[in-house]
Amino acid sequence: MKIFVVNAGSSSLKYQLIDMDNESVLAKGLCERIGVTGAISHKSADGREYKAETPMPTHSEAFEAVVYAMMKSEAKVIDSFEEISAIGHRIVQGGAIFKGSCLVNDKVIEQISELGAMAPLHNPAHVIAIKACTETFGKKIPQVVVFDTSFHQTMPPKAYMYALPYDYYKRLDVRKYGAHGTSHHFVSDRVALLENKDKKDIKIITCHLGNGCSITAIKDGACVDTSMGFTPLDGFMMGTRSGSLDPSALTYIAEKDNLSAADINRICNKESGMLGISGVSNDNRDIAAAAESGNSRAALAIEMQRYQILKFIGSYIAAMNGVDAIAFTGGIGENDPELREYVCDNLKYMGVEIDREANKCRGKEVKISTAASGVDVFVIPTNEELAIARDTLSIISK
Repeated sequence: MKIFVVNAGSSSLKYQLIDMDNESVLAKGLCERIGVTGAISHKSADGREYKAETPMPTHSEAFEAVVYAMMKSEAKVIDSFEEISAIGHRIVQGGAIFKGSCLVNDKVIEQISELGAMAPLHNPAHVIAIKACTETFGKKIPQVVVFDTSFHQTMPPKAYMYALPYDYYKRLDVRKYGAHGTSHHFVSDRVALLENKDKKDIKIITCHLGNGCSITAIKDGACVDTSMGFTPLDGFMMGTRSGSLDPSALTYIAEKDNLSAADINRICNKESGMLGISGVSNDNRDIAAAAESGNSRAALAIEMQRYQILKFIGSYIAAMNGVDAIAFTGGIGENDPELREYVCDNLKYMGVEIDREANKCRGKEVKISTAASGVDVFVIPTNEELAIARDTLSIISK
């Protein structure tokens, strides 16, 4: 059984074709510059590649390019649509409506669209992609939507509520929703498997660290708190996002510089975080290189981010009354030994002890804690596409 996994952005389309009989990736690719010029990069599991620049005024043309790549190009992997059993879509915001993955129908599409105001860069693009997918593949192939927010729906009200007038929650659904749920779910399941324990018997903190970052506390097999909030802006500083800060700082800046709400939103989401502090880049590799060359602002950005990550982990240890395992994932979490060492060295009070040689790993699944450590620590590459494919298979099997 083959599942086609789609992750659509406003001007991009990432995809994988996965054989669920052995969970192997048959092909994967990326369509870029949709609505501008258009280009596709496609690669099969055996290393064959297909690249082309082709007009993609909309996502419909992008899907047509994907179909050609998968079925007709020199890197083809299937002969017809009939080989695809289902299509799974990554959806960023499910709000309080979607507590789990579900089949696509007109009502679901409408609800995802209505949630667009809470994820304006993502949900509208997801809706466009679902409709374009239907145009290209037809209605016979079932489509499933998998939400970044659904894993966090188990949070108790004390964790997801904001101390605002209650009317905003009742009338506008203003509360914490979190993000990266598919990644946190996949990684926590993997931790339980590596620990050879039922997830309900283990307290886990998963750290998804990349250009976007979030940390999640998982107890009794369920999310009890997560760092991202009403939007992915909340939490600790990221590549270009500010993370949590005093709202009065924003109103003060807006009044002084005569800025609109849209201006503040742009500044906090696209001009802040590691980029805003370092003035160098939003990429940790560039910032680290600058810090090594003596750039004090770059060094400060690194110090701030590590400190904030440590504080969130510490707060979740307190919230769960302990922790059994910590997992690092994402582009930074999987590839930054120095960050992991900083965090673990500052958790020695919890009995954390890392194997410094094992911690030199990058992008590999490794247990980096010693046998004597009071908390097990792992590096686990995330696989959101596989998690989406598994959910899709589960839904259509029912």
